[in-house]
Formats: sequence, C-alpha cells, structure tokens
Amino acid sequence: MTDRDAVDRVFMAQALAYGARNLGATWPNPSVGAIVTRDTPDGPIVVARGLTQAGGRPHGEALAFARAGAASMGGTLYVTLEPCSHRSLRGGIPCVEHTILSGVRRVVSAITDPNPFIAGLGHALLRTAGIEVVTGVLREEAERAHRGHVLRVTQGRPMVTFKIARTADGYAGGAGGKPIAVSSPAAGAWVHLQRAHHDAIMLGIGSVLSDDPQLTVRLPGMAERSPVRVILDTHLRLSLTARLVRTAREVPVWVIAAETAPVEPETALVAAGVEVMRVSAAPDGHLDLGEALKLLGTRGITRVFSEGGPRIGEKLALAGLADEVIVSTSPKMLGQPGIVAVRPGLAGLLADPDLYRLAETEWIGGDRFEQFVRRG
Repeated sequence: MTDRDAVDRVFMAQALAYGARNLGATWPNPSVGAIVTRDTPDGPIVVARGLTQAGGRPHGEALAFARAGAASMGGTLYVTLEPCSHRSLRGGIPCVEHTILSGVRRVVSAITDPNPFIAGLGHALLRTAGIEVVTGVLREEAERAHRGHVLRVTQGRPMVTFKIARTADGYAGGAGGKPIAVSSPAAGAWVHLQRAHHDAIMLGIGSVLSDDPQLTVRLPGMAERSPVRVILDTHLRLSLTARLVRTAREVPVWVIAAETAPVEPETALVAAGVEVMRVSAAPDGHLDLGEALKLLGTRGITRVFSEGGPRIGEKLALAGLADEVIVSTSPKMLGQPGIVAVRPGLAGLLADPDLYRLAETEWIGGDRFEQFVRRG
C-alpha cells in the first residue's frame, strides 16, 4: 500500500462515518458522505464536509462543495457512493456537474451506484472532464453502509436488520408469551439509536398485542428521528386503543394486511390515521414477507429495523431477507422455560460461515451484542 492509498483510506473512513449520521433520515435516497481536501506543505487537510440531508436533498457532494467554495480548487473529493449524473424530477444540478465546476482534480469514490441512471456514468463523465477517478476504496464498508439503497435498486426491497434480545439462558420472553425485561438501560438506548438509523421499524401483530409498544425513538432530542412504524397484521387485529394507533397522526403507522383481511377494521384504522396496505398471503397463511418488503421498497423505504420477535426473525432469515442480525445477550437468567429467542432455523443459518459472518461483537451496559451480516 502506497502513502497515497493509506491517505485515501483515512479520508474515506471519515466520509463513511460522516455519512452514517443521517442513516434513516434521507430515504428514498442513500445517506452519502463527502469530504473535500486540499494539499498543503504539511499534508492534506479537510476543507469541507457534506452529507445527504433529511428527505434526500441536497446530496452530500453538493453540500460539501457549497461549504468549500473556492477552497476546493485543485483538491480531492472523497465520496462514499458514485456521484449522480442525471437530473431527477425534483430538478437540481447533478453531483457530477457540481464536481466538475468545483475545480477538484481528483475524485476518490468507494463504490459504483447500481442505479441504472448512473451505473458508472458518473465516473465516466468525471474522467472525460480530465478528473482523476479512483474507485473501490473501502468498498466493503461502503457496500454495507449503502446496502439498503443497493438492494432497493437491484431487488426492489429494502435491507432488513433483525434484532432480538435474550436472557443468558436464551429466552426472549416468558412462558405463554409473557414480556420480560431483558436489556440494560444502556443497551436499550443503543437499540433506540438503531431505530433512528433506519427508515422503518417493523413488528408482527403478536408482539404488538402482547407488549403494546410505542416503537418511537426516545433518546433526548431525537424524537423527530422516529421511523415509520410498520405492523405485519395478516387479519387486521390491531386495536384502536393501541398506543401505535393513538399516536398515528404524530408518527406514521403503516399496517400491512392480507388481501383477504376484513374491510371493517381497515376503515376504522384509516379513520384513526393509520395507513393500511395489503399483500398476498404465503402458503402458511401468514403474509408473504418478500412481497411486503417490496411494497415498502415502492414507498421509498431503504432500511428496515425488525423487532418482530423470534418467529418473524427466523422466517426472514430462511427466506434470505435478513441482511443483518443483531443478537444481544443479557447476563440475566430467566430460570425457567420460555420463548426461545434464536429459533433453530435462524441459529443454523448464523452458524454457517458461507451464509453469515460475525461482523462485530461488543459489550453495552453488560449485554453482549453480536452483529451478523449476510453474505452476498
């Protein structure tokens, strides 16, 4: 690795970290991090940073160049995703044009955008303009950061992160589905941060009926980062008195039901501010999860955080739809039989190194967090 390669990796890591700040806030667009540097006698320095803003505009590159002004002349742009090269229906100058007009002499891009309107064209246009283009720097890290965008473009669905908490003896709940307090306060706060970094949080109706959750982000100053709340409710059993329904006009609630679900509860839920959508049922009588996720993809959702319980987590994984799996283990014991957190099907998949890799292990408030990433 040359000195230039090492410098490129350092600044790309900064761009990825900066772009991660707005994960969950920019859909339907990816949260792109961009850094503009220029050389000095003492080495390269950062002159401006930018990341995609809430709602998807402006893009990270455009914001970085606006902040840099004339200081970008002769510099380098580090960007976590190939700059866009087309004019969208919302108008605005493409990031490729911003880049050419900025006067940078070099662009370091982590990955090519699979969007068919871009797909290498952005890089090609930059090279045609005489700008040096380097690609593939921290490619693996960028692919993970932008996996939701990539999957929505290539497969029509968002990425899914499944999270499950368990006791030291492996249970997510007590006998008969009785809820139990598993995670420490610090671990719970970390989970709320993950909610904020996803476009939607998804839960099955069984968990809603047993826990009556809010599914919002309850960290100081971050209430506005609460994601869309998606409930998988085959037969439309969601109660009008549920906290989700009572707060539907404050934070959106989308219910996905089967095509055969009754109309009367839908009418009542819609009147309360809930949006109801329908998909096909799978052969087992439950919702077709693949179809449900593609429906979310059509709505612009790129990242889904699923706290749907052990059964939904296993079904997602067996269908190849659980892209990341987070298992947190508390030091607490249940001490009696309960609901197994990681069901056999999911456990077998996570243990297969050809299907999942253990990407991270960390301790938060005494709880051990293991994060698995699906290969491919």
